[in-house]
Amino acid sequence: MSWKDYIKEDMFPLFTCAGCTHGTVTNAFARVADELKLDKDKTVIVCAIGCAGRIPTFLDFPVLRVTHGRALAFATGIKLSHPEMKVVALMGDGDALAIGGNHFIHAARRNIDITAIVSRNEIYGMTGGQYAPTTPPGARATTAPYGMLEPAFDTCKMAAGAGATYVARTDAYHVQHLQRTLKTALQHKGFGVVEVLTSCPTQFGRRNKVADPAKMLERIKALTVTQAQAERMTPEELEGKFVIGEFVNTSRPELTEIYARAFAGMGV
Repeated sequence: MSWKDYIKEDMFPLFTCAGCTHGTVTNAFARVADELKLDKDKTVIVCAIGCAGRIPTFLDFPVLRVTHGRALAFATGIKLSHPEMKVVALMGDGDALAIGGNHFIHAARRNIDITAIVSRNEIYGMTGGQYAPTTPPGARATTAPYGMLEPAFDTCKMAAGAGATYVARTDAYHVQHLQRTLKTALQHKGFGVVEVLTSCPTQFGRRNKVADPAKMLERIKALTVTQAQAERMTPEELEGKFVIGEFVNTSRPELTEIYARAFAGMGV
């Protein structure tokens, strides 16, 4: 097999706008799936509404596409009923952190064995360019014509604070780092979160003077620093930057195993 065997080539062309990097995430996931030889009969991908939610339609796995913000709720049900399955939730930032924010923090608290991949393009792309909980202060959106006034979520800190046992950030510019991070996350036992910085030239870019796809990638490159670089920087220098790397990689009892032991104790 090759990574192309994990792609539904008959679904092409891609749904994305020119310059959107959700295709980069799709490609990276397929390559990692091939490296890990993920069993298509034992892997389920759950997604919801939005641009990132359409990524799985190009991946040759059983896919459950659900209502907006509910990917983790459905993924939890699949994992509890079929603990032997590998369950992956592919979400956008608005989907995972706004509409689905409650499911996100409780999935982390429970430490259920699901890999959550959150594409952070900093805006609601498919629904018209409204601001998301990740839109940076000052950035323009259709619902923030004078600039975003609210602070943005730090996805990784929120995931770590809620109890996720694997938390990492990567981006669509550093594709080898993206693939390495996805590979580690998919092998982790417990609730794993990977935030992927992606770009939306159509909705975010054209409202913020970076509509050129290449400039959006250069923006990601300029905004990201490694953990080693971050250690040498002052808080002022780190303001507005995204540190990429692995922040949490630990273990604690996983939810389906806790349920199995509880049921065994009751003779179920």
